[in-house]
Amino acid sequence: MYTINENYLNLQGSYLFSEIAKRVEAYKEANPGADVIRLGIGDVTQPIAPAIIRALHTAVDEMGSAEGFHGYGPEQGYAFLRNAIAQQDYQERGCKIDPDEIFVSDGAKCDVGNIQEIFGLDNRVAVCDPVYPVYVDTNVMAGRSGRFDPKKGGFERLIYMPCTQENDFLPELPAQTPDLIYLCFPNNPTGAAIHKDALQKWVDYANQNGSIILYDAAYEAYISQEDIPHSIYECEGARTCAIEMHSFSKNAGFTGLRLGYTVIPKDLVCNGTSLHALWNRRHGTRYNGAPYIVQRAGEAVYSAEGKAQIRQQVAYYMENARMIREGLARAGFAVYGGVNAPYIWLKTPKNLTSWDFFDLLLKEVQLVGTPGSGFGASGEGFFRLTAFGTHENTIEALKRIQRL
Repeated sequence: MYTINENYLNLQGSYLFSEIAKRVEAYKEANPGADVIRLGIGDVTQPIAPAIIRALHTAVDEMGSAEGFHGYGPEQGYAFLRNAIAQQDYQERGCKIDPDEIFVSDGAKCDVGNIQEIFGLDNRVAVCDPVYPVYVDTNVMAGRSGRFDPKKGGFERLIYMPCTQENDFLPELPAQTPDLIYLCFPNNPTGAAIHKDALQKWVDYANQNGSIILYDAAYEAYISQEDIPHSIYECEGARTCAIEMHSFSKNAGFTGLRLGYTVIPKDLVCNGTSLHALWNRRHGTRYNGAPYIVQRAGEAVYSAEGKAQIRQQVAYYMENARMIREGLARAGFAVYGGVNAPYIWLKTPKNLTSWDFFDLLLKEVQLVGTPGSGFGASGEGFFRLTAFGTHENTIEALKRIQRL
């Protein structure tokens, strides 16, 4: 008789955003016609930029001719896109990253989960708390986490790095030495950003202890301050200890197109084995490459016109972030983030739990956000709002919150 992967039984409830969707749908069924504003999930709302749309149309037309048709492409990504990424995201910033160290995929979410497959199950994993749930859940699925400990609010074998008001929501170097370290900056969910000298300490720590940093840079396009690094490879020594993931979803609105990439330098070697070679083998075995049409759209992101249009979209969302941050502060909330990230992290009022505040906002003012406890034990008592709504919905959401 067949058996199941019992590690899945260690997962805690449903995926956070599935639970939110279930509660919202139940409320709408009970309250037909309710005007619910969603500032919970980090999905974009602005249309894809015109330069990218033109690239998509051109690529579609190519696929309709014998001369322009493309079937299976290189699993690692087409050279035209990898070259653009290497030059503009890295080399122009002084980072030594070559095109063949870039692996194009269908998004950062898949990569941050799949990357742990090339590491042994005995590796100790460190995660921030609060944290993007995929980092934890995929390691639970693999059996690397141990069982959930209700007393500690976490899994036995994971090393949690609390990110609280006391440490400005930035993790401190853990007392237990981890093998794998997940970092995300600008951070989801807290919106915190890390200065280069602080990130350099993590790189030095990883090199000294033989650890690997799995660096999620999905929100780097939202960085506005000059002393905040856009890539971990701006730090000296990162090529020997860091893997970096990027997404086109948040900067270019590709949540419906699906495109991202992972960088694995050839300098990453474990006991004589190249991590670049391992990932290349895994990538080629389990993935046939992102669609040609979507990769041409990705290439347009790096065109002069595409970059200008994307900057306008990022500015649009960051104006929402400013309005939310300042509006909540005026209403008396303790507010964080929203400067280098499209997320605003606020303390729930009157000692309400995160889910109680979620229910209050939904039932009283028909507004949806994300309970902080869904990101980890240290997220309890906090709440995340996103800046990815429209200006109109953002303004209306603030009015509703202030009515509370």
